Amino acid sequence: MAAAAARGVLVVQPRMGMPLPADMRAGLAAVRRARAATVGTITLDSYTRVGDHASARKALAEGSDLNGFPIVAHGAEETRRMIDALDDPRFAIQVRHGSPLPLGIVEALADAGLDATEGGPVSYCLPYSRTPLRDAVDAWARSCEVLAERVPGAHLESFGGCMLGQMCPPALLVAISVLEGIFFRRHGLTSVSLSYAQQTSFPQDREALAAMRRLASEYLDGVAWHVVLYTYMGVFPQTEAGAMELLRSSAVLAQVTGTERLIVKTAAEAFRIPTVADNVYALEEAAGAARGADPTTVPEADDSGLYEEARTLVESVLELDPDVGRALLKAFSRGLLDVPFCLHADNAGKSRAYVDQGGRLQWLSAGSMPVRAVAPAGAGRLTADGFLTMLSHVQRRFDGPVLERGRGRSGLTSSPSKV
Repeated sequence: MAAAAARGVLVVQPRMGMPLPADMRAGLAAVRRARAATVGTITLDSYTRVGDHASARKALAEGSDLNGFPIVAHGAEETRRMIDALDDPRFAIQVRHGSPLPLGIVEALADAGLDATEGGPVSYCLPYSRTPLRDAVDAWARSCEVLAERVPGAHLESFGGCMLGQMCPPALLVAISVLEGIFFRRHGLTSVSLSYAQQTSFPQDREALAAMRRLASEYLDGVAWHVVLYTYMGVFPQTEAGAMELLRSSAVLAQVTGTERLIVKTAAEAFRIPTVADNVYALEEAAGAARGADPTTVPEADDSGLYEEARTLVESVLELDPDVGRALLKAFSRGLLDVPFCLHADNAGKSRAYVDQGGRLQWLSAGSMPVRAVAPAGAGRLTADGFLTMLSHVQRRFDGPVLERGRGRSGLTSSPSKV
């Protein structure tokens, strides 16, 4: 990552996980060969994410399909052989999983000689599980310590900038990601990345990424860090042209903000699980868009006070307790952090957000958080129809021009012909 950043090259990365080592190896090799600076991904299966390794082993034995790579069930030697067969120690690989209780996964990847993963005590608990936040904080503290002790230079990426994927105002995404970065440092890690998911407005996203970089420089002294952007994670365009234009917009956003790494999505997202070819095509398209990005042709960053809002959230949490893990628990119990539309029992559930007329995410109500909510004139309760309309805001914006020109397709039946 550092070498690519020094050259001004955006690193691009897919989401990819296959259950069998041969298929997983082939996918990683294809990513490595792509015409782009890439990082490989091993995405784990659902059984492994919830610690049900017996079911993962049973599925492997019976030849049943799994939606990812069962790293614990395969065992360290099998995984190590798969990686060694790539014969390229310079090719970085990250394990992605989604587990609120990741200790077994961390031990397995360390045993296999891998050194990078992602998640966090908040970001892999609230969106994905019913696990009590206290249990997730304890598990992630121990997992960070094991990773730091067993894997010199281990890297951990916060998923905090991706809470629920959409409809969360950017200041809260920035604050949670920074707080998880502080948590990682507190538990021994010296190489981290902070995430942010592309939202509904290019100027607002530029402001958010600038705020994240500024806060990281202030709070993560002594830590090697970089920022990772996720191509929009909400309702995706249903035309190939609209989907690829959204992907390219995320790559341009990453390039003009100095973001070092981009997690891509593919044109198949709205219909099916992407193939390896879909992923390679997306990686190469994103890399090309980043190379051709012209900062003078895209909107400037907003100046709405987003940095100040995110900093206020971070400081309000850190003031609660000298230990950042306990501070996070207190913050959620008091509603000082409150993720809109999140149904987890440890989330206050009093905050709401909306997409304004300019396409920006704003607070409709902030609950007990120390931020200002300004509802639009005449606004009442958020209705189900209104919420669904906002969820499809980005999809309509990118599909609309394509459908009007009559060149879009309503679905995909094959992988892009370019690969």
